[in-house]
Amino acid sequence: MAGGSGTRFWPLSRRARPKQFLAIGTPRTLIEETLGRLSPLIPAERALIVAGEGHVPAIRELLPDQWLVTEPCARNTAPCVGLAAVHLLKRDPDAVMAVLPADHHIADAPGFRRLIAAAEERARAGEIVTLGIRPDRPETGYGYIHYNREDTLATTRGVEVCAVRRFVEKPPRAVAERYLAEGGYLWNSGMFFFTARRLLADIRRFLPAMAAGLERIAAAIGTPDEAAVTAEEFNKMESVSIDYGVMEHADRVRVIPADIGWNDVGHWAALADFGTADTDGNVRSGGRPEDLVLIDAHDNIVQAGDARMIALLGVDNVVVVDTPDVLLVCGRDRVQDVRKVVSRLEELKRGELL
Repeated sequence: MAGGSGTRFWPLSRRARPKQFLAIGTPRTLIEETLGRLSPLIPAERALIVAGEGHVPAIRELLPDQWLVTEPCARNTAPCVGLAAVHLLKRDPDAVMAVLPADHHIADAPGFRRLIAAAEERARAGEIVTLGIRPDRPETGYGYIHYNREDTLATTRGVEVCAVRRFVEKPPRAVAERYLAEGGYLWNSGMFFFTARRLLADIRRFLPAMAAGLERIAAAIGTPDEAAVTAEEFNKMESVSIDYGVMEHADRVRVIPADIGWNDVGHWAALADFGTADTDGNVRSGGRPEDLVLIDAHDNIVQAGDARMIALLGVDNVVVVDTPDVLLVCGRDRVQDVRKVVSRLEELKRGELL
């Protein structure tokens, strides 16, 4: 899934080139890293990208030959995944889907592939499987998965797969602290595995209007009317996440607890999770080392540009992002609110900065 807008990574992330098309703490862009870590388990020709029409130029620049399906408009993840499913079934009636966001960071690629293979085994048996990340802090920016550690089976690869009790929305801090203390809760990674047939059957069960639209799109694939029918039906679909629309209601859902160095790269403070800090806790990305001066500065995050010197004097816990037309400065505890700046610019009709 590569249709996200990445507003919390503004001003580096823009409408035409959101964060999945940027190298944020990685040698390649995040979408290239996502595809690259799947090999050799999943060949490139079996990887389908679903993205908005406005993202097509960036995808074609980076991945000119990749299989691509475009969404006529933004409709959240349930329509996105459903659209992928009907296209996959046209190529393979027994398709098993791995639904992966295009903008995550995963340090342990071999371990990740091992878990994918285990998830595929259970998905082929008719279950829905997700990866849950073992929490190491009371995070309020993620949804959680409450799982049953007593209802566990092992795949042929020796990976433990546990029953899901329920999916939990992003909690307040006190609740997140309780989840961490109690155990039995995992962060929802947003990665899911199921057969295309199982997914579409659940959409028919829980989202019947969406299912009807997807069936009409499926019938039009490969015909001269495909683009027109897709646009007409997709625009009518409810905007709903796959988590809320399907996962919270489905049965036979399992989760694999995962320790794979996962980070959803959700905001600028995430650079501190996989970047290299200096002795004062400052993390720098981009630019030239000689163009950054830090004096009595601690625990800051700097995304440097190529045009000028950046100097920090006597400041702590600050995020600085330098681009040719925008300089962002915010507290590390406010990085989740960067999207508010984007909303204000929309109100001011400053489209040239979006």
